Amino acid sequence: MAGFSAPAVWRGRTHRYRLVAGKCTSCGKLHYPPSYSCPYCGSRSMVEAELPRVGRLMSYSVVYSVPFDSKSRAPVILGLVDLGVARVISEITDASPEDVSVGMQVEAVFRRIAEDGGTGLIVYGIKFRPVKGA
Repeated sequence: MAGFSAPAVWRGRTHRYRLVAGKCTSCGKLHYPPSYSCPYCGSRSMVEAELPRVGRLMSYSVVYSVPFDSKSRAPVILGLVDLGVARVISEITDASPEDVSVGMQVEAVFRRIAEDGGTGLIVYGIKFRPVKGA
């Protein structure tokens, strides 16, 4: 994720840091990340909705072929997390591939997402990890 700008990171901080979705006041549907208009009905009447921080892993994939600047993090586990009211795609952290299974309970945690080697900008955001003892 090289070459991103500090203003772009700053503008996207709300949904990356707080796990906030957009909720359409016309049709009532949620979508993540939020946008200025509803992708379902086209309405521009949107409000923020905090998403639950605990969910179930619906599906996942282990990615062994990662970009060169991420080789130290390989393999990367990407998962589809069902939060009850919405589904999000996120990296699964703090676990090895053999520790992950469909249906397991996961929780949102704040982690480093990327670092721009050129500017030194470090981007943080939400990832999910297995719930201990669940």
